[in-house]
Amino acid sequence: MRVENDGVGIEYEVTGEGRPVVLVHGFPDSGRLWRHQVPALAEAGFKVIVPDMRGYGGSDKPAEVDAYGLQWLAADVLAVMSDAKVERAHIVGHDWGAAITWALGAMAGDRVDHLVALSVGHPATFLANGFEQHEKSWYMLLFQFAGIAEEWLSANDWANFRAWGKHPDTDATIAELQANGSLTPGLNYYRANLRPESFVREGGLPIPLIQAPTMGVWSSGDFALTEAQMTNSGANVAGPWRYERVEGPGHWMQLEAQDAVNELLVDFLPA
Repeated sequence: MRVENDGVGIEYEVTGEGRPVVLVHGFPDSGRLWRHQVPALAEAGFKVIVPDMRGYGGSDKPAEVDAYGLQWLAADVLAVMSDAKVERAHIVGHDWGAAITWALGAMAGDRVDHLVALSVGHPATFLANGFEQHEKSWYMLLFQFAGIAEEWLSANDWANFRAWGKHPDTDATIAELQANGSLTPGLNYYRANLRPESFVREGGLPIPLIQAPTMGVWSSGDFALTEAQMTNSGANVAGPWRYERVEGPGHWMQLEAQDAVNELLVDFLPA
């Protein structure tokens, strides 16, 4: 299926019947990331909606960096929901998908039933988490350099990408990035939303508290994110807050600990 949001085409798939849940991926993945969650959720009685976010998979890839601002990414998810005739849904996000999920919970709370953020905590706590998180986020500054970041990641058969990310599905992910021309669009998420000054400036516009019941999930082997940036996210949730720690897997817990993640989702999300 495909819907246009302000001229940008977004492809998505729908599986199952029941209460809707939207699964939102991040860098460097496509909707394929959720292949272990889709059947489990559909079997549990959910209508599962999985978009390829702009820049990835079969969706359009605008050339302008500003086209990847968080407001446009959130609007893409809302456009997909509307096209699927879904007024309100559970929203589950990972990596940049988690950032989009937090934004939807804050700015379009009437469209969000329950909210689940995997790996990435609330934007306010992520940016305020101090030196340890900034140290782990060194690559976000590298990614600001157009051309240089692309070369660093892809040179020598993607040697740095393989060593840095330790993606459990490396070869297939690289193949998708190459086939779809998604590397620069994926890096533009960082360039549009995490400019270098954001790491040294405090404050910013206040973000409304999340009203939806919210679960944050962090995995103990995550190389890029501290536990505190997730546990502290509860301070930005006015609704019920639940934190879960998954022992062992790295950043892509839904691939490395699929049963544990599926159990958490089915337990938390009402069908």
